[in-house]
Amino acid sequence: MRFPRTHLVLVALISLGLASFVVAKFREDDAADRFTTDSVLENIPEQPLTGPIPEGEAELPLAVEILPEPEPVIPALTEKTRVVKPGDSLARIFTSLQIPARELKLLEQTKPHGQRLHDIYPGHTFTFTVNGNNEIIKLNYSPSPLETLAFERAGDGFISRDVQREPEVQTAYKHATIDSSLFVASQRAGLDDSLTMRLAQIFQWDIDFVLDIRKGDEFYVLFEERYLDDKFIGYGDILAAEFINQNQSYRAVRYQDEEGHSGFFNPDGKNMRKAFLRAPVEFSRISSNFNLRRMHPLYNRSMPHRGIDYAAPTGTPILAAGDGRIQAASKSAANGNYIVLQHGEQFVTKYLHLSRFARGIRAGSRVEQGQVIGYVGSTGAATGPHLHYEFLVNGVHMNPRTVKLPDATPIGSQEQPRFAATTTPYFGLLDDYKQQIQLALAR
Repeated sequence: MRFPRTHLVLVALISLGLASFVVAKFREDDAADRFTTDSVLENIPEQPLTGPIPEGEAELPLAVEILPEPEPVIPALTEKTRVVKPGDSLARIFTSLQIPARELKLLEQTKPHGQRLHDIYPGHTFTFTVNGNNEIIKLNYSPSPLETLAFERAGDGFISRDVQREPEVQTAYKHATIDSSLFVASQRAGLDDSLTMRLAQIFQWDIDFVLDIRKGDEFYVLFEERYLDDKFIGYGDILAAEFINQNQSYRAVRYQDEEGHSGFFNPDGKNMRKAFLRAPVEFSRISSNFNLRRMHPLYNRSMPHRGIDYAAPTGTPILAAGDGRIQAASKSAANGNYIVLQHGEQFVTKYLHLSRFARGIRAGSRVEQGQVIGYVGSTGAATGPHLHYEFLVNGVHMNPRTVKLPDATPIGSQEQPRFAATTTPYFGLLDDYKQQIQLALAR
């Protein structure tokens, strides 16, 4: 069916008018009411982010997960512990643990404790904390259970500090009766040799522990035991002791004066220490006594023996009998290596046949009582390793075993009250313990 031409023209005019009206109306509306993407999104109701997706609808990403940046990787640290063995050196320890030598140099330069790393002994402990390159981050050096030197890296070097721990101190007692030797009796009582040696040193001016000890001699000792974390770590000071030798009692107590000087004294305040030691070699056998009519073993004729021969293994330390100055440290065909000590104006001591002198021993040097001055040997006219020891008073040879030795300084009269107040409790404890032992033995 065909429309008349006039109808088609009319329809076109009407359509054009309507289009013009719509465009004009759209331009007049407020910009906020226009049809935009933002306005459409604002009118869409929120949808839950969870729950099942209706069948037939595609899954759309609702959010983008932002992952945190990865943390920097810290190199793993390793802890290495090394106990010093005989013959070890710091350099050898570092080499065995593959720690660079540069680390050792930096540690040694650390003030104020770096130099102490040179004084290592068997039993000391090193604990290293190192990184992947075996560079030290921390080092703990323990020369004893009570002390640790702690080194920590600080830049291209280290800082150090000294960490001290205080042990728990307990008072203990021991008693022993001698059957054969002091050391055997002490070990049977549960004491180690170091404490036994210290006990003997207290009484060494009054008792010759080589010749004077007899079966049936006994001792009572009051001393300190030290504990760390409930573990026994060693002995402290000997506080008081009594040694009964050939039925004669010797008593001593430790006393420290107000200036911090300590020593052992008898109950009356007399110093146990004498100006001279009875014997300059500890616990040795006398092979030849003082004898002015002795037959010489090498020359086979009567020759005065103006001293005492102490037989001991080569290398046994020889001690200065008293404070003094070295008059001679030399060598001769008869005497071998020998030392002459001058003690004030009256006394001279001589030491012959030494294997060698101790470090620093030379004419003119001063020495203190008990200081090591040389070592036993068999140099010169000697049949075997021993020390020939002479004691002269005003130029006259005297028997070192029987000569009356001058006393050391006693407790002063002004300090006697403090001495009595401090030491009386120790003697009281020692007497109580002695009484308990005697009652137990009497049962």
